[in-house]
Order: sequence, then C-alpha cells, then structure tokens
Amino acid sequence: MDIKETGILGPDPGGHWYYRSKAEAVERCLRGVTCTTLLDVGAGSGFFSRHLLTHTALRTAYCVDPNYEREWGETVGGKPLHFLQRTDGVDADLVLLMDVVEHVDDDVALLREYRAKARADAAFLISVPAFQFLWSAHDVFLGHRRRYTLHGLETAVRNAGLRVEFGGYFYGAVFPLAVLVRLARRRAHGAVSSDLRPHHPAINALLLGVCRAELPLLRHNRLFGLTAFCLARRAS
Repeated sequence: MDIKETGILGPDPGGHWYYRSKAEAVERCLRGVTCTTLLDVGAGSGFFSRHLLTHTALRTAYCVDPNYEREWGETVGGKPLHFLQRTDGVDADLVLLMDVVEHVDDDVALLREYRAKARADAAFLISVPAFQFLWSAHDVFLGHRRRYTLHGLETAVRNAGLRVEFGGYFYGAVFPLAVLVRLARRRAHGAVSSDLRPHHPAINALLLGVCRAELPLLRHNRLFGLTAFCLARRAS
C-alpha cells in the first residue's frame, strides 16, 4: 500500500475488497515458487510483506522505501520484518515490486538495479496499473508516470534481463465499471485524490467475491483488467 494512502481505510486495510483480493492474487501468482526471503521494493506500509509472512512459508522480509522517515524492525507471526530506507543488496530469493515501476522515469533501470541486488535464482513478481486510457486524478495523486499494457510490462521486464514466466491481467470482472467511473470523473474534472474508499460491508463482500471468482483465470487473462501481473526470473 502506498504511504500516501495509509489511513484512508483505517486500521485494517486487509479487510477492503481491493487489497484483500490483491493479496490473494499475489499468493496465486506465487504458487509453485519456493522462496524464504523477500525483498519488497517500494513497500510503503508493508501490507504485502505482512500478508506473505503470515500466509506462506517465507521466513524473513525486507521492505525498502526511500519515503520512510526512519528504519525499524518488527515481527510478524514470529518472523522478522525489516523496514529500510535503502539497501545495497539482500540475499532474497523473491523480489516483489507491487505498483512500483510506474513511479519512475526509467522502469528498466529500476528492474536492472534490483536484479543485481537479489540472488541469481530470485523470482520477481511485478504488478502495475493497466491501460493508459484509464489515466485519472488517482494516478496524478500517487505520482504515476504511466500505465501499462501487459505487452508493455513484459517488454520492460525482458529488457531488464529477466525471463518472463507468465503475465496476466487481474480485476477484469470490475473493469467495465471502473472504465465508466474513470471516464465520468474525468468529464467532471474532479480534484486530484485517491480513488480508494471504504465501502458498505455488503458491497465490500460482493466485490471481494467477484474478484475471488476471477483468481483461477489470472494466469490466463491476457485481454483486460485494472492491474497487470508478471512473474519473472533472471534470463539465462
């Protein structure tokens, strides 16, 4: 979760349909990937690191974000979680970049940087916001440089010296609704702000259920969605 959005959802962001389903999508993407140490780049609040430490066999996680005011450590389920402002390298076999590369001018250079900082056999899981025509005040608020097609993301990943294992879109089921909302807000010239909002429990449960039903299709959906995922490793 981006630091700019911490506090919008209260003390339990994991209960929100968007973040709960995205965390489950990350788990789905990592099925069959054996890893013990996580390097979470641009980790913000550390939401995904905490989720993976709790729900997978990961033993240690390092959250790296230059926007942290200080460095500190925690434990999650008895496992160490480190928050760092920067790192020269971590012996990580999983590198997570959740909605990170769209924030920098040179996405390939960022991927190459962390390719060099991780283990030679490390897996990389990357997510980005999809489709430039969905650009909105939400992207401006978060400081995005661009949105991606799946092809564009995979091209950047390959240019960084990584081998794509699979790519797919997520949030395809809510995609039509999101398109309508984004276009309507664009015509209304709304203020620059986050689209993230708490919802009534019934609406939240409905949206979570719809997204969960889509999870089995994640590795196969190359058509449309709000988020593009890519799992990659170092190219041989």
